[in-house]
Amino acid sequence: MGLTVLDAGVIIGFLDNNDAHHLAAHKALRDARDRNDRLILPASAFAEVLVGPSRKGPKVVAPVQALVRRVPLEIQPLDADIAVAAAALRARHTSLKLPDALVIATADHLNADHLVTTDRKWPSRSKLKIAATLTELGSTAT
Repeated sequence: MGLTVLDAGVIIGFLDNNDAHHLAAHKALRDARDRNDRLILPASAFAEVLVGPSRKGPKVVAPVQALVRRVPLEIQPLDADIAVAAAALRARHTSLKLPDALVIATADHLNADHLVTTDRKWPSRSKLKIAATLTELGSTAT
């Protein structure tokens, strides 16, 4: 049993049939479940996932929260260690946005086996200096 950390775009793609990453997101979640991985969604990414539904109201947010419980996704709180690591990542990689740095720092902090994103602009795994396999939906980065 391993541990897979998911970026917000993976869950957004999973939820939206019209999203370009919909099928790949389903496959990524299925692959993680087939490996019996624990699925982790950083709290910061969970907030990103909820922005769109929140614009439409509580009746749209509730099914997303139900999905989190059903899958199940564990929501990983942001703590001081993750915040410090995310700030360092953001400082080293100026093209990296803070929400992305928070997800990467969470994966590193938890010693994740896999980190899945839809963002193709992240630095490579070797540049990030993380142990987790970094998968961009549709391709695998090394």
